[in-house]
Amino acid sequence: MPDLPLWFEIGTYAILGTVLLFDLLLVLKRPHEPSMKEAGLWVGFYVSLALLFGALMYWLADAEHAGQFIAGWVTEYSLSIDNLFVFIIIMARFAVPRKYQQEVLMVGIIIALVLRGIFILVGAAVIENFSWVFYLFGAFLLWTAYKQATDDDDESEDSSENRLVARLRRILPMSDRYDGGKLRTTVEGRKVFTPMLVVFLTIGMTDLLFAVDSIPAIFGLTQSAFIVFTANIFALMGLRQLYFLLGGLMTRLIYLKHGLSVILGFIGVKLIFHAMHVNELPFINGGRPIEWAPEIPTFVSLAVILGTIIVATVASLLSPAGKAAQAEAAGAESADGKPSAPEPVHRER
Repeated sequence: MPDLPLWFEIGTYAILGTVLLFDLLLVLKRPHEPSMKEAGLWVGFYVSLALLFGALMYWLADAEHAGQFIAGWVTEYSLSIDNLFVFIIIMARFAVPRKYQQEVLMVGIIIALVLRGIFILVGAAVIENFSWVFYLFGAFLLWTAYKQATDDDDESEDSSENRLVARLRRILPMSDRYDGGKLRTTVEGRKVFTPMLVVFLTIGMTDLLFAVDSIPAIFGLTQSAFIVFTANIFALMGLRQLYFLLGGLMTRLIYLKHGLSVILGFIGVKLIFHAMHVNELPFINGGRPIEWAPEIPTFVSLAVILGTIIVATVASLLSPAGKAAQAEAAGAESADGKPSAPEPVHRER
């Protein structure tokens, strides 16, 4: 498979960095709740940008590069949408004002990019030197797929504020109210932290957990660190606007986690097959590659991933259970159309 031009890789990082910086400055300068039209235009822009990038890879390299990127991007985008469900729980749990939820989401995206960047560099170095790690990645993804399919939704809510965060809130002086998007405020002449600090820390820990799952998944589709990183960037770009665009519809996607478990399980099997194909472990087949182990082509992976997402989405939208979930979520909203107030942020004191 031919390499991509160096100028293309450097230019990609420069352009994507500029777009992310512009997005961040826009949020900091004008915090607000975007309209459906605004959110839809931004999501459409980022999706079009990703598809254009895939087309450029096809033109500059070949269909294999483009297919690996599209498959990786769709997988990471799907996992990122799953991440949004947890973000919604965190926002409601800590009663974050909707005006400042964009800022929280942007910080969460930046934290996710940094963590995933570190994981990608480490993962690429490990894969380069130890081919047997594919066995570990495959087994981990199969276990993750099982947990994804069987875990109760209530467990996700419990993870939004673990013991570390609860302990932090008891140790640090913290106000019961937000002061805009500030991390610190003054109460009766005393400097204290606002609940926004706990929100950022909770978002960061959630990002860490999702990075642990998502990086082995995409390395099962490509071993190119450049494709892995760009797929993650494109998956996270527009996630903030998607949060507001989907709104209550996200509660209706009840089969999304099952679809993701199928995707993770498929990639886990593919990783194990790949590990067998390049086997070097002396206690497995005498350290020789296992010839009968198939190498699943990229176009097959892409078809399975897209097909699974489409089936899970359509099934959720048509399912009576999905409609009931959306109706239940709508019933929890107040008469003015805004979410009803969640539990007070100081309830654990």
